[in-house]
Amino acid sequence: MRFTTLVTTLSALLMAGSAGAQQAEKAPAPPPLIGCGVHGEIEVICGTRQPEDLELAPGGKYLIATQFVNAGRGSSGGGGMALFDLQKKTFSKMAQSAEPDPSWGDPACPGPIGDSLVSHGSSLAKRKNGVWELYVVNHGGRQSIEMFELKPASGSWTLVWHGCVVGAHDYNDLAILPDDGFVGTYPTGLTTPGNNGAAFAGGVTGYVARWTPGKGESELMGTRVAYPNGVVASSDGRYIYLNVFAAREVRKFELNGNNTKQVGSVKVDFMPDNLTWTKERRLLVAGVKGARGDCPEGSGRPCIQGFGVAEIDPAAMHARTIFDSATTDPLISGVSVALEAGNAIYLGAFQGDRIVKIPYPKK
Repeated sequence: MRFTTLVTTLSALLMAGSAGAQQAEKAPAPPPLIGCGVHGEIEVICGTRQPEDLELAPGGKYLIATQFVNAGRGSSGGGGMALFDLQKKTFSKMAQSAEPDPSWGDPACPGPIGDSLVSHGSSLAKRKNGVWELYVVNHGGRQSIEMFELKPASGSWTLVWHGCVVGAHDYNDLAILPDDGFVGTYPTGLTTPGNNGAAFAGGVTGYVARWTPGKGESELMGTRVAYPNGVVASSDGRYIYLNVFAAREVRKFELNGNNTKQVGSVKVDFMPDNLTWTKERRLLVAGVKGARGDCPEGSGRPCIQGFGVAEIDPAAMHARTIFDSATTDPLISGVSVALEAGNAIYLGAFQGDRIVKIPYPKK
C-alpha cells in the first residue's frame, strides 16, 4: 500500500478509542530490529529498499522485488525493480529498456516510465505466445500499471517496457488475467483526501477495477469494501481473491464479466496486505497487526513490527497460521508479502532494507 495512505489508516486504527489513544501516546518506542544474518532457522537478508511485493522468477533462482521508494514524498524517482539471487543472497537493480508495443496496455499511455518508476504491487504471468509479462503498480509521475516483458539475459533477467494503463485513482495491487488484462485494487477510490481512516470505522473506501484490452477499465460490481488491498486470480481467471485490509479478511469472488459474486471468505488475525500462490496452489497472505511507537530514527513514522503469515485453502477458504511474529525478536518492519521459494518463505515489507527467510511448516 502507499506509505502516506498506510500512515493515515494505521493512525486511525490506533486512535479508534480514547483509551487506546492514551496508551499509544505513552507507549515506549519498540526495540530495534535484530541484525542482518542467520538467527537459528530464520535469516535476515539486507541490501534492498522497501521490497513491498515479491515474485518468483521463472526457473526459481531469483526473486523479483518491487522497491517502494519515495512514494508520496514529493519525488518522481523511485527504486525501480530489484533482483534477488537466491543462491548468492545478493540484490541487484534490474536493467530496464523500452520498446513501445501498441498491443500492450492502453493506446493513450503517455510513454515509457523510465527511472520515474516507484514500484508497488506486481503480478507475473505467461502470455499465450510464451512471453513472460510483469505488470507493476507505479506511483512515480503518474498513477499507472506499467507493463514489462521479463526477458532472460546472461543467466539473469531484464525488463523491457511495452506499455501502460493510467489509473483513475491510486492503484495498490493487481492480478493479471488470462486475456492479458488485469484486475487492480483502488483502496481509497471512494474517499476524499484525508478520510482514509473511514475504513476502520466500517466505511467503504474503495473497489476493484477490471481492465480489458480493447475495452478499457470499469469497476467490478460487488467489490466495494473497507480498504481493498492485495489481489490474485486463479489460473483460469474464474476467481479472484481479495484482501479486505481493514476487516482482517480474505474474500473469494467469482468473475462474470464486470460483475462478481462473493463465494467465500476467511478471517485472519492481522491486516492482510498481499497474496501469493504456492507450488501446491494454496494462498499465502501476510500483513501487519498494528503500529508500536515511532521508528528509532525519530521520523514520526510508525514502526510496524507485529505481523502474521497464514496459508489459505482456496477451495474451502480455511486459514492456518504459518508464522506469528510474537514468537520472535523484532525481525522486519512493515511486512506486506510472503512468498514460497524452495522449502522456505520469504517476507517482504513496505519499509526498511531487508527481506526475511523463514521455514515453511508443511502439514
